[in-house]
Amino acid sequence: MNSSQAQKLSGKKEPFPMALLSLTLGAFAIGMTEFVIMGILPNVAEDLHVSISKAGQLITGYALGVAIGAPILTIFTHRVPQKMLLCLLMFLFILGNAFAIIAPNYELLMGARLLTALCHGTFFGVGAVIASKLVQPHKRASAVATMMAGLTIANIVGVPVGTFIGQHLGWRASFGAITIMGLIAFIGIIIFIPKLRQEASSNLTKQFGAFKQPKLLLFLLLSALGCGSLFTVFTYITPLLVDVTGFHEHSVTWILVLYGCGVTLGNIVGGKLADWKLMPSIFGIFAAICILLLVFTVTVKSPAAAVITMFFWGAAAFAVMPGVQVKIMNLAHEAPALASTSNHSAANLGNAFGAFLGGVVITHMGLTSLPWIGAIFVAVAFLIGFSIYVVESKGQSRVQA
Repeated sequence: MNSSQAQKLSGKKEPFPMALLSLTLGAFAIGMTEFVIMGILPNVAEDLHVSISKAGQLITGYALGVAIGAPILTIFTHRVPQKMLLCLLMFLFILGNAFAIIAPNYELLMGARLLTALCHGTFFGVGAVIASKLVQPHKRASAVATMMAGLTIANIVGVPVGTFIGQHLGWRASFGAITIMGLIAFIGIIIFIPKLRQEASSNLTKQFGAFKQPKLLLFLLLSALGCGSLFTVFTYITPLLVDVTGFHEHSVTWILVLYGCGVTLGNIVGGKLADWKLMPSIFGIFAAICILLLVFTVTVKSPAAAVITMFFWGAAAFAVMPGVQVKIMNLAHEAPALASTSNHSAANLGNAFGAFLGGVVITHMGLTSLPWIGAIFVAVAFLIGFSIYVVESKGQSRVQA
């Protein structure tokens, strides 16, 4: 889309908020289906007569489905018009959750989870590209952040509500609520997202060629490191707060709600910072995350200080995401949807590795070592981001000279 088209679209003030709201609602539903399983895991295990550990594989399977399946689905659908593809993804998402409602056994429920996982990464990848086309170029990161806010709000509102529904009406009812939200998002996408001009689709050779750029690969690594850092600590936040900080277990829920508020605020602010100064905001926020995690190694032993640190850490951890997403799309102009989807794959691999590493750290070094191990991850991400910024600045200086 050229600038005149963007200005023309941006002049239609009513459709764009509703279009972005439809994307945000879709992100909310997808975020809820990813995370609500954690709250209803005992109910699922009991009903399907499997162990908690086996039921937990529903979480692992979902993450692997996002990491591996999403780029493959994006490749095979690269010629499908983006709005049509988004509708197809939401239809599959609805279908997957409908199957989850009626799944008579563990195996079919896993199949339903894998189907919805395929939609997850591709939806966020294509959705980010569409969101960036709905606004003028200087507002792209904010538009992506608006869509991504659905994922963060799902953690604050959707997961507790879905867990409450599952515990009182049965775990299948949780997936029923998600299915309804998916239907609403599906209708909103059909009605409110305008028909955008389809960019000339590059062939697969050119799309894969975009990944030969060292800078793009470094940014995918940077994304994985950032999420690895987050999940190294956050996966074990409950035992940290209970066993180290001294909170009662029932208090953790409210602390996580406050953390989620920080996450949502950070996501919005991060989008605006990225629109203002893209690269400086990325490595600057990584520096802030590193400092906050180092501070957390001290404040984790003080209840009030730990909660305050968690709020700002959550804000910073999610503030960096819109900028990284937009930068990756900018670098892969031949394959923005594939690159955007690959970013979510990299992030999910980082999530899985971070959770695994955190368990190893606890076994060999103890809970209190988690924050500074997470800080090392972010320090590496900061060095990568700062190095890329220095190289780009020197290149721009040569061109101007």
